[in-house]
Amino acid sequence: MPNTQVILKEQIKGLGAEADVVSVKRGFARNFLLPQGKAYEATKGNLRYTERLKAVRAEREAKEVGEAEKIASKLKKVKLKLTLSTGQGGKAFGSITTIDIAKALSEESKIEVDRHMIVLEKPIKSTGNFEIVVKLGHEITATVKLNVSAAGEAAPAEDDAE
Repeated sequence: MPNTQVILKEQIKGLGAEADVVSVKRGFARNFLLPQGKAYEATKGNLRYTERLKAVRAEREAKEVGEAEKIASKLKKVKLKLTLSTGQGGKAFGSITTIDIAKALSEESKIEVDRHMIVLEKPIKSTGNFEIVVKLGHEITATVKLNVSAAGEAAPAEDDAE
């Protein structure tokens, strides 16, 4: 039998969270999970002790949900302004991607968001106002308002507003 069942002691990305009973390759369990103390064998006796792990998991998830809600409330207030470099005739050079949005969020509002959390169907290659969705996990999302202006137009437009 090439697979064996183990009970996870901590969250392992791509495998599961605390108290999950997962089936893994026998070598992965024997050479990595068990020696590192990340899991233990799924025997009848060990299955009884999963209640404590479930409590730890619930506490961790509640903490993560609380942090995600705080970040979501901050993100809803944020209004980003980015400039898109354009050439003659208004043709855009380059685009605004999730990396650019994540950098702008960290610089302007001091909110650290992983670029993979930002939902963008395709890079932004035009000017205008956009609403960007950020998925913070645990089904919590926030919307960030983004104003994209052309590099040549940015300075005169701000002078006219004053």
